[in-house]
Amino acid sequence: MSDAKRPDAKDAVETQRLEKPEGAPLRNGWTTGACATAATKAAFTALLTGKFPDPVSITLPKGETPAFALAREGFDGESAYAGIVKDAGDDPDVTHGATVVATVTRLPPGSGIRFVAGDGVGTVTKAGLPIAVGEAAINPVPRAMMTAEIEALAQEHRVSPDVEIRISVPGGETIAQDTWNPRLGILGGISILGTTGVVHPFSCAAWIHSIHRGIDVARAEGLTHLLGATGSTSEKAAQNFHRLPDGALIDMGDFAGGLLKYLRSHPVPRLTIAGGFAKMSKLAQGALDLHSSRSQVDNRFYLSLPCAASLREHERGAVESANTAMEALEIMTAAGIDIAKAVAETAKKTAEGVLRDSGVSVDILVTDRKGTIIAHAK
Repeated sequence: MSDAKRPDAKDAVETQRLEKPEGAPLRNGWTTGACATAATKAAFTALLTGKFPDPVSITLPKGETPAFALAREGFDGESAYAGIVKDAGDDPDVTHGATVVATVTRLPPGSGIRFVAGDGVGTVTKAGLPIAVGEAAINPVPRAMMTAEIEALAQEHRVSPDVEIRISVPGGETIAQDTWNPRLGILGGISILGTTGVVHPFSCAAWIHSIHRGIDVARAEGLTHLLGATGSTSEKAAQNFHRLPDGALIDMGDFAGGLLKYLRSHPVPRLTIAGGFAKMSKLAQGALDLHSSRSQVDNRFYLSLPCAASLREHERGAVESANTAMEALEIMTAAGIDIAKAVAETAKKTAEGVLRDSGVSVDILVTDRKGTIIAHAK
């Protein structure tokens, strides 16, 4: 077994992020699926010719033809392998800098193309995902990309496209702990993902995609009550309150709209939304994206609620000039106003408005910073 490693490859990827001039546009990156495809092409080329193309170019679904430098390459008996360091561009991707390795082994004619999870790549254990239970967690588009490259090379060299493709990501099992994979029933490592091959910096699409897949898995398991929370503190409080299994927990984060709109067309009987007072205030105001850069709490909203009618003038002024939602909460609570309950009830109306006639029953839990439930609208 030989392994020609290039230890500077990861450093080169990181340097591109660190040396970006201030004010420069955000840089796109490449998905794990694109990296796996390039590594697969390099390894199969080496099996056919004895040489590894470096850099290796592939064709992405939208026609782009990026080139990837190899971080490692070698032969292992009847197999060849190649590795590529993932460059996620300026996206805060947990797999940035990981090495995606493809090991390609020729199979007897008629065997077809087989995908296998190597070290650090997960295996699907729950229904509801686009990959069958028991299969390597390599999504359909990356599989199609790798298949296309194998078939093109096989045709060029007049051989049968019958190979085993084993994708590995050293350290992937540890990386996966910072993803949704364990909750989705993908065990043993990360998933090989991507629909276009390109990672767009700070895209919301990946998070919303994970929300949708979480709902799909929960529905496939027959769960009837799901929980979407803005963070781990409110999630834990709501899970304990309703005694929900881990499979019912959907990582909603700031994307209330992504959760609600998908449930409108893929309903379950019951949904709980949980979050801190400020986030639930935004939902009550009608915001469906609760991120601080895309929606803000308007203190005048609190004063517009019927429960605020009894506030005295100086209390109204204090609420309007409050620096934070928590300060407004403290002022109104001290004045005998159950503003948390009013926010929960109004947030419930927002959620019901999005769910419309889906048949989903929704309740709202509001927590404080310590995870204590301070309001429940049901």
